[in-house]
Amino acid sequence: MQPVTRFAPAPTGYLHLGHLVNAIHVWGLARARGGRVLLRIEDHDRQRCRPEFVNALVEDLAWLGFEPDTAPEWQSDHMARYDSALAGLRGRGLHLYACTCSRKYLARHRSDFRDQETPYDGHCRERGLAMAPGCGLRLVMAPGEEAFTDLILGPQRQNPSLQCGDLLLRDRLGNWTYQFAVVVDDLADGVNLVIRGEDLLQSTGRQIRLASLLGRTVPPRYAHHTLIRHPGGEKLSKANRDTSVRELRAAGHSAADLLGRAAAMSGLIPMPAPLSVKELPSLFSRPLPFEAS
Repeated sequence: MQPVTRFAPAPTGYLHLGHLVNAIHVWGLARARGGRVLLRIEDHDRQRCRPEFVNALVEDLAWLGFEPDTAPEWQSDHMARYDSALAGLRGRGLHLYACTCSRKYLARHRSDFRDQETPYDGHCRERGLAMAPGCGLRLVMAPGEEAFTDLILGPQRQNPSLQCGDLLLRDRLGNWTYQFAVVVDDLADGVNLVIRGEDLLQSTGRQIRLASLLGRTVPPRYAHHTLIRHPGGEKLSKANRDTSVRELRAAGHSAADLLGRAAAMSGLIPMPAPLSVKELPSLFSRPLPFEAS
């Protein structure tokens, strides 16, 4: 089966070197295996996304040499798709419920889990609240494990009900959540290979579960690559001016320089050296550690 993957930035800031590492893996792996790359702009958070960031994302990717195989698509154009997916969940008789719990409420329990994800405690599950403005929408996650083999990290077992609790599908501001929108879009777009940073590994089990509930019989394969971090250990963010592709570009760095720098920082090459997009497949000519599993 031909691999179909996607590069899916959120337009809440400018591209940084961490995004560039992901793009290198996405295009490099896809091209090395004769696959296709979709460009999806994940603008589901209407409060944080800004048009100028969308324009900058598309422009910077073109400058770097990354060419998707389809025209860019926007999640904001998929509202009917998400409504239909939600109707499908309701049609199956699954337990969905309104939730008024705020970030402040959820933060009260965060200290109990230290560095772990804080699972939702089900506070609103049996309250019988009517859907109204200011309410989120959750889906009950039944107990049970999801097992999968990550192409880089190997066999994994996750229990969504213990990790995250009941899954938030739409937030209190009316935005579809990342966890819901990405699963619906991957199913609709025929994405069968998801390549992303290891910070999203813990989302995989719940996304496999949700995809199954939406009718997907075979989940995508997943490859979670290493993140690049600052010396203190924190991952890169859009607020890091020293790693912004746009600012490094304005400072005179070439696309080849930035690609080589990002590839070296992620361990794909031993030292920074100019690198073109056309050379990326050669970095992934060997099978991934668990690709044959």
